[in-house]
Amino acid sequence: MIAAFNVWLQVPQDELLAITKVIGMLHSASLLIDDVEDDSVLRRGVPAAHHLFGLPQTINCANYVYFLALDEIIKLKNPEMVKIYTEELVNLHRGQGMELYWRDTATCPTEEEFIEMVDNKTGGLLRLAVKLMQAASTSKQDYTGLVSKIGIHFQVRDDYMNLQSQQYADNKGFCEDLTEGKFSFPIIHSIRSDPNNRQLLNILKKRSDSLEIKQYALQLLERTGTFDYCRKFLANIEVEARKEIEQLGGNSKLEKIMDMLSIPV
Repeated sequence: MIAAFNVWLQVPQDELLAITKVIGMLHSASLLIDDVEDDSVLRRGVPAAHHLFGLPQTINCANYVYFLALDEIIKLKNPEMVKIYTEELVNLHRGQGMELYWRDTATCPTEEEFIEMVDNKTGGLLRLAVKLMQAASTSKQDYTGLVSKIGIHFQVRDDYMNLQSQQYADNKGFCEDLTEGKFSFPIIHSIRSDPNNRQLLNILKKRSDSLEIKQYALQLLERTGTFDYCRKFLANIEVEARKEIEQLGGNSKLEKIMDMLSIPV
């Protein structure tokens, strides 16, 4: 993604390498914390770090990396970058806090609230990368609107694939979002499409590992037309993102990324 936006921004090589390193560090650290907060069993097909090294070491390691990354930004001697870093980390934690609150109180958000959360959480890391690049670039073009669209597309696609993809099942476990009690995009749509049917909400509350219960939850999602709705939503936001890419002058690398993320309707 960084290489794709650099087609437009042409960031000096030393700063680009530093930004790439920082984003990689933050991504890894945030996954450690995410797995702790969700009590995920697997990450990329292997046991999650906190199951191997324990909660204290995992949390400390992730927090340590946040500050190592900040130190890398400070070395670039650009005060605007430090401000961007802290602002977007605040957004990331705010978004994560919203998601945890919904899960822990069994509160189903609206689609609009979900999009706001995603823009803070998933979009936040992408936006951080691009805003750091913009601060290092001579270009005055603002790409954050496009970044938000890509971030929303990425998260909704991830939520969809968690419930539909065998590869996701192999890497994280079958329909792991159901076990986590997570109000993902498909879950929110299904619950709000049939508010009188509390079965899906009760399944989320149980956070069950049962294969049979998860398969029944998928049947409930099918009945509300949720997977069709997700595919159409993704197709629409993909069209919007591609249109914006074209308006910004075209970018073959970004278009290839959109090709890889595309889900047939």
